[in-house]
Amino acid sequence: MLNTRIPALKGQVWISLALFGLALCLAWEIGGRIVAGDFRELEFAALGFVACAVAVAMLRNWRAGFYFFLLWLLFEDFVRKYMGNATLLFFGKDVLLALVYIAFYIAAKRSGEGKLRPPFLLFLSIFFWLAVLQVFNPNSPSILYGLLGLKLYFYYIPLMYLGYALIRNDEDLRKFLLFNVSIAALIGALGIAQAILGNSFLNPATLAPELQELGDLEKVTPISGQMFSLPDSVFVSSGRFSEFLILAVILALGAAGYILLSSRKGRKIVFFAIGTLGVATLMSGSRGAVISALVTAIALSVAFIWGAPWQRQQGHRLIKTIRRSFIVATLGLAALILIFPTAAGSRVAFYAETLLPSSSGYQITNRTWNYPIQNLLGALSEPHWIIGNGTGVGSLGTQYVARLLGQRSPDVWVEEGYGDMIVEMGILAPFLWLLWTGALLYFAWRVVRRLRGTRFFPIGIAILWYAFWLLYPLTYGGLESYENYLNNAYLWLLIGVLFRLPDLASNSAVPLPAVASRSSGTDRVEF
Repeated sequence: MLNTRIPALKGQVWISLALFGLALCLAWEIGGRIVAGDFRELEFAALGFVACAVAVAMLRNWRAGFYFFLLWLLFEDFVRKYMGNATLLFFGKDVLLALVYIAFYIAAKRSGEGKLRPPFLLFLSIFFWLAVLQVFNPNSPSILYGLLGLKLYFYYIPLMYLGYALIRNDEDLRKFLLFNVSIAALIGALGIAQAILGNSFLNPATLAPELQELGDLEKVTPISGQMFSLPDSVFVSSGRFSEFLILAVILALGAAGYILLSSRKGRKIVFFAIGTLGVATLMSGSRGAVISALVTAIALSVAFIWGAPWQRQQGHRLIKTIRRSFIVATLGLAALILIFPTAAGSRVAFYAETLLPSSSGYQITNRTWNYPIQNLLGALSEPHWIIGNGTGVGSLGTQYVARLLGQRSPDVWVEEGYGDMIVEMGILAPFLWLLWTGALLYFAWRVVRRLRGTRFFPIGIAILWYAFWLLYPLTYGGLESYENYLNNAYLWLLIGVLFRLPDLASNSAVPLPAVASRSSGTDRVEF
């Protein structure tokens, strides 16, 4: 027996010696870099080491890998800001997601997970094949722009299969919602702090040239002349932060309704998040975010009342959710104005001076109609408006392709979503877009109607509302809203979650919280 173990022991000794030698070499190299003051390469090496460890973990457990991907998705910009906006970092999330896709595919083959069959897929595929055809448009400067465009439009679509498989029961759904709401509250709180302290907070002393303007923007109120900075929180631009707030507010309100109807766990986290996100929206300096939050609050409040489970005597809980959401948000805003009157006052003045019809600085008509329509007409005046210039030539991230090719970025885009589709894929594109998005919303609405009267209705209608808001009003304002990787990834992820909810409603054994009868002699269950 001892003789048989001797070769194994010798092998372990040689492996230990090899690892020890490798550790010495790494220590020598790292020490030399530190002495020379070269920390950038060390940062990339450390990031690469962590990425390799994470990749192994992802392939072993796609669910854990999925949550790590979400974390990276939300904080990738923060890393990019401090590490020079390298192209490798910009596409890092796509590599991580590819690993999650592979791990999920392997798990699905073994266990049969992810059997979603989206009923709108036929309509989406028509738009997909138009985009593929436009990759080879003779007006496109390079096929690489087309590949970039395909990634922005379609790479995150498989996330709906992951979202569908991720949510197996109420506990999975609660975990998913609390995870996202908690992170959203943190990002919102950091944005509030940055709005008060200035953009030097959460930003390096020197940003990459292409990020410099995005990370240090200011606005001036048109009448009173007050100046204030636009916070970007953990993102590279204030625009991405404001669009994230739109998503976060919708998700937080939907989560509040679901958690109040299903459990008392997590209610404090959700209401804290609602208050924080309300304040962050005010401090963002974004009129789009403020209007979206107000419209969302009204629309979802009406929807919650319409879809409440009144037959089960739980409708009063949704009424409390609405009331307490407004109270928490109002108290948060009041506290901010009281403690930081200058920072809050300048932003309130900006909204009042540009959004109130009685103000001489009123701008809603111009920003919601005149300017977008002008850009749409500009797209129709382009020489290639019939067949377009090729998928991706007007997309986000063209500067990275141009840098790779050693060229200037194509300057053919317009600041209106349907006009940008015409510039890229010709006059047929916006009609096919309306076809597949209309089909998606129609089938999503059918799912939401099935959830009416259940504890899943609030989160279901919130997801439907987010899909509508992104695919229509925000896309009308600019195609970059849909192409923004954060908005796009969450859209498809939440669509998968939505289509899973009817299964949970019919199969879950978790009952709605009971309401004690008046004759029972016990206190009524209160929130």
